[in-house]
Amino acid sequence: MRDAVDLITEHWTIERPDVDVSPMAVIGRITRLSRVLEQDLKRFFAGHGLEFWEFDVLATLRRSGGSTGLTAGALNRAAMVTSGAITNRIDRLETKQLVRRCPSPGDRRSILVQLTDEGRELVDRLLPLHMDNEQRLLATLGATERTQLADLLRTLAVALDDTALD
Repeated sequence: MRDAVDLITEHWTIERPDVDVSPMAVIGRITRLSRVLEQDLKRFFAGHGLEFWEFDVLATLRRSGGSTGLTAGALNRAAMVTSGAITNRIDRLETKQLVRRCPSPGDRRSILVQLTDEGRELVDRLLPLHMDNEQRLLATLGATERTQLADLLRTLAVALDDTALD
């Protein structure tokens, strides 16, 4: 079975036999699959009236925010976007009444972002559907292959210092 990256690396091997293009076999596939998966996830969430990033913020609050919520800084680190972008995202989710800003009880200078009841219900309703969609995307891999792939990707992520979440 061949894919587009096989063709690309073959062409490079012919054009530049002096250059080892073997890293492209991994990086190229990760990059291409990232785009394919992102497009599928965007379609999935659009079908539920959300942007992918909106679900990401809501899900982060649901799994890590507890009853108090998270600071914009914690959401910023989890989303890996600029502080301006996370402020914009919080504003948009607040307009949809899926999150609210509340003063931190321990530090009045700090603001916490919390899920509203509607936001929590939305995440809880969509999470099983989202997991079904991801199961579909990975259906060609068996359980052992998924575990191996997850382990290999984790090893690479840790080596590239992508270890902090929020």
